[in-house]
Amino acid sequence: MGNVIMKLRVMPEDVEVDLEALKEKIEAAKPEEVDIRDTGIKPIAFGLKALLIAAVMPDKEGLTDKFVESIKGIEGVANVEIESEELL
Repeated sequence: MGNVIMKLRVMPEDVEVDLEALKEKIEAAKPEEVDIRDTGIKPIAFGLKALLIAAVMPDKEGLTDKFVESIKGIEGVANVEIESEELL
């Protein structure tokens, strides 16, 4: 069993959401096996910015879904999109 690198785009509910605080909440809510390697902020439109996350995790059934669902459950998150997912 190998590892998977997953790149996510997390969209906040509105421009008022503090993305730095959101990063901390995601770090606290993630499953133990997930290692967040990189984060970034990407301007979208009209002041709205997306939080970009790159995470590495074991290629274990259901773990990617569990990670995405843990993020969706955080207050201030409107949507989570998987941009890419590949085996390492």
